[in-house]
This record gives sequence, C-alpha cells and structure tokens, in this order.
Amino acid sequence: MHFVIMGCGRAGATLAQSLEGHGHSVAVIDQNPDSFRRLDAEFAGSKVTGLGFDRDTLRQAGIDDAYGFAAVSDGDNSNILAARVVRETFGVENVVARIYDPHRAEIYQRLGIPTVATVRWTADQVLRRMLPMGATSQFTDASGKISLSEVDVHDGWVGKPLRLLEEASGARVAYLTRYGDGLLPDAQTVLQENDIVHLLLRAEESATVERIVTAAPEVQA
Repeated sequence: MHFVIMGCGRAGATLAQSLEGHGHSVAVIDQNPDSFRRLDAEFAGSKVTGLGFDRDTLRQAGIDDAYGFAAVSDGDNSNILAARVVRETFGVENVVARIYDPHRAEIYQRLGIPTVATVRWTADQVLRRMLPMGATSQFTDASGKISLSEVDVHDGWVGKPLRLLEEASGARVAYLTRYGDGLLPDAQTVLQENDIVHLLLRAEESATVERIVTAAPEVQA
C-alpha cells in the first residue's frame, strides 16, 4: 500500500522508514529539503518538497493512490489543515494528525479527525512510570465516552479467570500483552503474572474501574 507523510522530523522519518520496512511505498513531504537528511540512505520512497496541505504537492506525493496519510509536522494548524484537505478533497479515510495542544486534539477527535496528542501521550507515559498503580488511557472514541486503557491489576487477580475481573469492574478486557505479544482472551483465559491488561470502559467510570482492579478481589463466601 502507499502512504503519504507530511513532516520529516524525527517522528516522520521514523514512521516513513517503519512503513517501508513493512513493504509499503512511502512519500514524505516537507517544506525544508534539508529535513530529508533524517531518512536513511537506503530509503527508497519519494521525497517531495512543499506544503503538505497544497493540492499539487499532495498529488506529486501520490495522494490519489494513498491508503493512509499522517500529518506529523511541528505545526498544529498545518497538521489539521492537511488532514482535512486529504480527507475531504481526496477522500482518504485513514488520516491521522499529530497535535501538541491536548484540548484542541480532543475537539478535532470529536469532529472525526483522528489525532495523536503528543503532550498528553508523553505525560501519560511519564505518569505510567511514576505512579505505583493506575490506568493510562490509550484511545478514546470520537464521542469521548469510551476509553481503551492500560490498567495495573492487583496481584490478587493473578490465577483468576478474566471474566471475574470483568464482572467486578463492569469493564471488558479488550486484550492482554503477555511476554510482549498481544493475546485476545476467551472465556477460559486466566490472568498470569506480568500480564498487561487493556480494558474497554466508559470514560466516566474510569476512576471506579481503576479502584476495583487495583485492589485485591473480594473473597467469595
């Protein structure tokens, strides 16, 4: 598949090379040609100098045949403008924009433009490593009502079926990360030591769910 990336900073260059490493064709757009130096010498994709929201530049990058578009430049306004042009003018559905302002990111997310709030994500990752136990939101749907969160689970749940965790918390186990691999649980899946639990839950109930799963399960009479 073909992907177009706007912005050849460290994030854009890493993304472009990762996509190419997976066998996809890639075009990178940046208004500063010196930015392309961040790409490895072996990078075989297109390097297009120009503005990522300019229609002619996008066509030169192959946007008409693109499966996905990522706007990861340093400017929030440019990223959103480019994302909207690509989606509304060229009909590309798989569009993502990086936004530094977390409040604006939430607004655009609710307007149907998938965003990555860099500051919020960084803060969440730092908190994840500082706080002893808790929940870190990984994704929130466009309405802001449903959240996919990575949740710390009390050791007392180890050895118990995940359905008991779901029954107690009212959340659903979306998947586990076990020894670095993703695992889709079934009705018989039992929580193992060092499993990372990813829950689907109502955003408004996040604190309640967190309180339940970070505590030892109640002893059944």
